[in-house]
Amino acid sequence: MKRIALYLVTNLAVIVVLSATCRILGLDRMLMAQGIDFNSLLVFALVIGFGGSIISLLISKPMAKATTGARIIDPNAPANAREAWLVDAVRQLAQRAGIGMPEVGIYEGAPNAFATGAFRNNALVGVSTGLLERMTEDEDLAVLGNEVAHIDNDITVTLTPSQ
Repeated sequence: MKRIALYLVTNLAVIVVLSATCRILGLDRMLMAQGIDFNSLLVFALVIGFGGSIISLLISKPMAKATTGARIIDPNAPANAREAWLVDAVRQLAQRAGIGMPEVGIYEGAPNAFATGAFRNNALVGVSTGLLERMTEDEDLAVLGNEVAHIDNDITVTLTPSQ
């Protein structure tokens, strides 16, 4: 329920800011002078905004996998000890947070990590090879904790309208 409320409030806040900005800049009067109903335009923006952000949220996992080229680690058969550690670390963090085990992916790139997904019990944590190569396990664990916290605290949902 909290996730839905945050999603709705975030999207409504975008419309409030859009409306206030247009009114402050006088764009509402300019549009009305051209025969465009400003309030109808705001309703249209709300509908399109909600629709677009829902679609963005629902396709966030497959898009992240496709755009990063992430290889998902099979939790039952990691390829090496580092992958086994990575999956186990995410599993422990997810259990502590009380969320479902996210998929864990590795992708080529500079040190970075991300979390995405529409549902807290069906999310994805992606970690770059650069992060795994350049940081210690303690540093990696801190980054993973941050990503799992994003899932647990609904950040992956509230940031959807601005993605």
